[in-house]
Amino acid sequence: MRLWCIMKNMILLAASATLVLSSSAFAQAPTQGPTADAINAATVASVPTDRPAEAGETSDPAIVHLQVLLDRAGASPGVIDGFYGENVTKAIAGFEAMQHLPVDGKPDPDVLARLQSDLPVMKPYVISEKDAEDLVESIPQDYAKQAKMKHLGFTSMVEKLGERFHMDMDLLKAVNPGAGFKPGETIQVTDPGPAKDGRVKKIEARKKTGQVFAFAEDGTILAVYPATIGSEEMPSPSGTHKVNGVARMPVYEYNPKINFQQGKNKGKLTLPSGPNNPVGTVWIDLSEPTYGIHGTPEPSLIDKSGSHGCVRLTNWDVEELGRMVKPGVMVDFVD
Repeated sequence: MRLWCIMKNMILLAASATLVLSSSAFAQAPTQGPTADAINAATVASVPTDRPAEAGETSDPAIVHLQVLLDRAGASPGVIDGFYGENVTKAIAGFEAMQHLPVDGKPDPDVLARLQSDLPVMKPYVISEKDAEDLVESIPQDYAKQAKMKHLGFTSMVEKLGERFHMDMDLLKAVNPGAGFKPGETIQVTDPGPAKDGRVKKIEARKKTGQVFAFAEDGTILAVYPATIGSEEMPSPSGTHKVNGVARMPVYEYNPKINFQQGKNKGKLTLPSGPNNPVGTVWIDLSEPTYGIHGTPEPSLIDKSGSHGCVRLTNWDVEELGRMVKPGVMVDFVD
């Protein structure tokens, strides 16, 4: 499968990282991170009802708690980081739509009452020997160097476990101060619950809000995800298209004549599969040539930097969506 659609190159991603609203980009280095006990003890009732202008110096236990509960409900907040950014607002709005509540993206009493749970949102996890497999030393920016690698895997245990539990790497390290992240070690992680299941009948890619809605055959909302949907330079398609198929752990075919020129690479390259592949761990191919819904090696930048027309989700979100779609599912691009 020829996967032509791609996010901006790593240089542009690095530059755009300064625009991140919901990650630690605005935060100073935390002096003391939240503890697992504090996150479990926090209540969503203590989450502010108005979105603050910017994140604080450390992750807020109540916001971590809220993000986990939204994730469990099928309203993905993207990366769980403990900061009240745009993707939290989107997740609340998605949950409101799922619950047939007025949609304003604010954690009002009706929203909080329906999210409230007595189950802990943090849990212990014992790192296994298998967790240490398939790690790579580093991922070079140059696509020519990436093409020579066998696998574009995770570069650390923290990155690997962060994606598994939907956690920002800084949050994972903050709740486990002094951890070596070695096999046999017990750490604390978020518990986003099992992946959503069901059969998706229709997908809506909502360009204005930067969200993907997955609908069941009866019209109910199965899941909502924050998404990067095209860019000003390379907008996503319009209208209705179909899913052709789903490729897991896809390779990426780089062609500067169709995509863009990355660095000094002027010829075609085949980049190996892996979570740090430019299109992540899943490619949902669309009937519109060269376009798809795919993952990303930079989950914290979802809806913070543009794509070259495709729909980009976190790896875990596109993996969930990919399990629920079949060829023929309709995908509407909504302005």
